[in-house]
Amino acid sequence: MEPETTVRQQLKDYLSGSGLTLQQFSDICGINAGTVSAMLSGQRQISMHNLDRLTMGMGLVEGSLYEVYLEDCLLGSPPDWRRMGPFIHRCAELDKLDCLERLVHALADHLAYIPLLFDTAELLWNERKRNAAALLYLCVAECEKYQHSERLAVSRYRLFKMELGADQERNLRAAAWFEEYIDRLNESNQLDAIKDLADVYASLHRWDRVQFLAEELERKASIQRRHRPKRNREEVEISPSRELLFYLLYAYLLMANVCEAHQEYERALQYVDLYSHGELLDIEEFGEAEQQVVKQFYQWGQGNAYLYRLMSGEVEALAGYVEYVAHYAEESIPAMYRILQAANRFGLNVDHLLEHYGPSLVFEERSSRLGTYNAQIVADQYIRYVSELAHYHFRAQRYEAGFGYLLEGLELAIRYNHESMLIHCIRLFERFRHGASESGRKQYKKLLCEVQTNEEKKLVVAKRA
Repeated sequence: MEPETTVRQQLKDYLSGSGLTLQQFSDICGINAGTVSAMLSGQRQISMHNLDRLTMGMGLVEGSLYEVYLEDCLLGSPPDWRRMGPFIHRCAELDKLDCLERLVHALADHLAYIPLLFDTAELLWNERKRNAAALLYLCVAECEKYQHSERLAVSRYRLFKMELGADQERNLRAAAWFEEYIDRLNESNQLDAIKDLADVYASLHRWDRVQFLAEELERKASIQRRHRPKRNREEVEISPSRELLFYLLYAYLLMANVCEAHQEYERALQYVDLYSHGELLDIEEFGEAEQQVVKQFYQWGQGNAYLYRLMSGEVEALAGYVEYVAHYAEESIPAMYRILQAANRFGLNVDHLLEHYGPSLVFEERSSRLGTYNAQIVADQYIRYVSELAHYHFRAQRYEAGFGYLLEGLELAIRYNHESMLIHCIRLFERFRHGASESGRKQYKKLLCEVQTNEEKKLVVAKRA
């Protein structure tokens, strides 16, 4: 079927309506007059470069001719990557995702172009054009879903990373969907993928999966460290994003977290010794990057050693933990969450710490010397912090302050679809309902109505699926 209009026809109409000669238009758009004439007569194909110049010369918004160009010059003729490749990049730059999606769907019928689509997706990923890259990765994943290819695994890994967000239930589905593809990645990518997956399960407190992945991370990192070849320029591109030492120590950190969750604090301290003394590992000489890794894990180990002693009932460790937190502001929220948890468990008074730290503890991104903390874990820790803070105020019969924090936690649990903390906040409210004000009860009821509405929407989506 012929397109309703073509780029050539639009150019002809413009020249006719404007009264410009070819030479005058050539001077405006910067394309040789002979080239414009050849494009008008159909003797010369229109490249992406010239399409953008024609658009500018005609006084149109950048990219406004892409829909016409797609129908006229790309979908209406045999695939030509010399034109399609630049079109994909320009659509990504201008966020013309509808055009890009239509072209990608058309290319899915030509399997020879799948490797090119994948390579382009990787370029867009590195340029942080994630929405455009996602369309290409989806096409690759669909076309190669019955193959045991690394392209399929990498595509699924990228899509998994892009799927992660505020909705914890959605994060769980993304993690479960991706997990089977890990072993298809190359060895270097496997380390990053296992860590990312473990972080998601940790934020969801799925400790059995965290333990399994931590053991896998330790095993694979140890093997790669033992058989690590000397790097050359060709190998740099497929190296993991961090030093191999990081993944080994991070595996021990995850194992300690699992032990903590099971209240096995003695075992947790044994893992602290492993990851906080990386300098004792069998390494002849640390590079600068490895030294930074060792320093960061030593810092984390210092704090967690105090924490596990505190949580096991050694309340004398609180003073050391507080002194540690004073030096590392980025650890304030998770530290205060644990301090409040210990205070509620052992009946401690920590009002002086709340007066000092409370005003500065807000929900925001956190980072360390090794990069930004996992966003899902940050959200989980903050919700747990405000719920423990509410419980602490309830114990002191400061109901107004307590319900203020509890309702904040409940609202965040709803926003992040954090089911376990949603249930926890509801139970806490019902337990202390007698101290709630009328306005607090109304806000609570409003939030529960929001929960019900969200559940009804899920049911509708599930039935449609």
